[in-house]
Amino acid sequence: MIAKYNPQEIEKKWQQRWAEDKLYEVTEDSTKPKYYALIMFPYPSGDLHIGHWYAYVPPDVYARFKRMQGYNVLNPIGFDAFGLPAENAAIERGIHPYKWTMQNIDNMRRQLKSMGPSYDWGREVISCLPEYYKWTQWFFLKLYEAGLAYRAKAPVNWCPHCQTVLANEQVVAGFCERCGAAVIKRDLEQWFFRITKYADELMEQSSIDWPEKIKLMQENWIGKSLGTEISFALDHPEVDEKEIRVFTTRSDTTFGVTFMVLAPEHPLVAKLASPDRRAEVEKYVDRSRHLTEIERLSTEREKDGVFIGAYVINRLNGEKVPVWVADYVLMTYGTGAVMGVPAHDERDFAFAKKYNLPIRVVIAPPGWHSEELEAAYIEPGTMVNSGQFNGLSSEKGIEAVSDFLERKGCGGRATNYRLRDWLISRQRYWGAPIPMIYCPSCGIVPVPEQDLPVLLPEDAEFKPTGESPLKYHEQFVNTTCPNCSAPAKRETDTMDTFICSSWYFLRYTSPHYDTAPFNAEKMKYWLPVDHYMGGAEHAIMHLLYARFFIKASRDMGLVDFGEPFSRLSNQGIITAAGQKMSKSRGNVISADRYISTVGADAFRVYLMFLGPWEQGGEWNDSGISGASRWLNRIWKLVLEEYRMKSEAIAEDKLGDEKAHRDLPRITHQTIKKVTEDLERFRFNTMIAALMEFTNYLAKAEKAGCITDSAWEEAIDILLLLLVPTAPHLAEELWQRTGHDYSIHNQSWPHWDEKLAKDEEITLVVQVNGKLRDRVTVPASITEAEAQQLALKRQRVKAYLKGSEITNVIYVPGRLVNLVVK
Repeated sequence: MIAKYNPQEIEKKWQQRWAEDKLYEVTEDSTKPKYYALIMFPYPSGDLHIGHWYAYVPPDVYARFKRMQGYNVLNPIGFDAFGLPAENAAIERGIHPYKWTMQNIDNMRRQLKSMGPSYDWGREVISCLPEYYKWTQWFFLKLYEAGLAYRAKAPVNWCPHCQTVLANEQVVAGFCERCGAAVIKRDLEQWFFRITKYADELMEQSSIDWPEKIKLMQENWIGKSLGTEISFALDHPEVDEKEIRVFTTRSDTTFGVTFMVLAPEHPLVAKLASPDRRAEVEKYVDRSRHLTEIERLSTEREKDGVFIGAYVINRLNGEKVPVWVADYVLMTYGTGAVMGVPAHDERDFAFAKKYNLPIRVVIAPPGWHSEELEAAYIEPGTMVNSGQFNGLSSEKGIEAVSDFLERKGCGGRATNYRLRDWLISRQRYWGAPIPMIYCPSCGIVPVPEQDLPVLLPEDAEFKPTGESPLKYHEQFVNTTCPNCSAPAKRETDTMDTFICSSWYFLRYTSPHYDTAPFNAEKMKYWLPVDHYMGGAEHAIMHLLYARFFIKASRDMGLVDFGEPFSRLSNQGIITAAGQKMSKSRGNVISADRYISTVGADAFRVYLMFLGPWEQGGEWNDSGISGASRWLNRIWKLVLEEYRMKSEAIAEDKLGDEKAHRDLPRITHQTIKKVTEDLERFRFNTMIAALMEFTNYLAKAEKAGCITDSAWEEAIDILLLLLVPTAPHLAEELWQRTGHDYSIHNQSWPHWDEKLAKDEEITLVVQVNGKLRDRVTVPASITEAEAQQLALKRQRVKAYLKGSEITNVIYVPGRLVNLVVK
């Protein structure tokens, strides 16, 4: 009698053995092709839930598969450990962020190991440790030296609850991504990274194998627009500026400008406001600061504004144009000024109607005869009321007007981007301190490299207001100037945590290197990452920032490549009660309970069998027992003693021969199917193929019509194909069937295309494209044979009576279609 399958006992045994033997530790090896397989490292929130497992198991399966294919696989793990939740925990629970974070990491490390992954734990990085954030600060200094880091006063997104600045990407529908509070605008001195310098290069994505939807999301976020910048003359006694410039993609409508609008944040608003309008303008600007960009741009919200009492001159026709302030114009797009063309822009049309401003048609719709428009006409047309440009099509007009503006020196073609520079300052404690010093004499001074890291003080006091305790920590704030040794102040802002995750994949190549962020030779061996795997929600933050970091590092001579991740795969989202699993929503489901009942291997199987990995879906554990039963069937199938039944041969020698033909065909078909599905990340159909193979072997065992040697070979292949999915079970059964340790060092099986070819196929017979019959035929059937067979089928003859066959369409191995009339 065979022993009972006990997954918990087996899994614990092999996890301990693999760790002791350092089975998955990897070094550079020039004799093998390298493969850098990387998951997005987790934030240590405390517990791994099912959503985490869904994200991490399939990439581990893939890494194991590539390892067996002969690649030298780097499959590292670490923790993205800085972040606001730890600081909130310090305020709410009175526990230091470091302690809270490290306790969570200890628990999550235990949970990750229970999954049985092939991670190289010797390369673990934790971004909140000084040995890591020293180099995050080093990168900041390098970017500063290269002119890519700068400080400027700017309106920023401010979360009043978190008491910190948020990047545009961290504001969701006008609310803080983390706490849900309404976001307002504030003017603060902030540190920025000049990501806009790389806007064009970030738009170029032809060299990376990424999902098209991710590429499109990045392109839309960068928002490249080709158009014209136009200068409107300004003559005002209170300002030195002699023009206000606008960006437009429709220079053909310039003769239709009847007003100009400035964003509330535009620096000229306060200067140009006339004394009799100033109070109303200031009130309007103040109100706008309490609105989010989403609210300001909402198509459902009525557009309003205030005339500021100033004018500009349209240089094309000499007309005096009133200047307004309105919150539907953003300082973060274009120049912060917009020319109002109400006849040909829906927002401008509504604004002009509200304030009784002129609406002049300059692009005539087809059949237009000078009548008033009932709505803005925004399609192409013919230029009218446009002086020398009358009669031109709007498409030609754009070129002609742009040419004219360039010749006159009052405008010209320009490229505009939606992308803004990356705001990296955060008014919080739990982040990498920005390594800058403010000296009354020397100004802004970078911390010398030899003085890194700038350490976070351990005795910080966390206030209920959420303000950063660094501001009030005198020992941290007060320092000396590196240049003149005079008393100076440290920067008290910390860096956006996305900076930590913009370079961690470099650190994995040499995590203990202490003279640079990475060993250059090791980095050259491993980088770029061959396959990056994680959530699509990071498309316009982490992925964009990491690409910028690498491009900037390349230009600084630190790396010799321009894209960090050659291939990208995204998993779908596992939901509970229709929402993404999240600790903040209270709907997470821990995986621990499943590990303690059915085991890690069964849970791995079930997660991959749920459906296409990129789709995700609602969590339902009703089928998990099926995964467990399948592994139990494999256990019994492999360990039960197989003997070929002599009576089966004596009774049915032909059947025995067929079985011997079927076994290699089905085996090689399974190898092919599983391999191709793994390469395409089709984990659910890969599992289905293994289940079908198991079913076939179970029937073959019952029939007993396969030789012992053929049976043993088939079982070996089943176990090898099972390795990535159920690593513990495969290892245990490999040992119990008399093989040397470890199955994880074995090569992936190869299929023979000839052996995998079907002996028989199902031929579909159609008449005028409609299914009329199916018939099993030899796979070697010719077109002539297939046509003759179709014509002889009784079910087909009924549809041919009295008709003439005009054509025969033959798809080899699939169908015959008889076209009749």
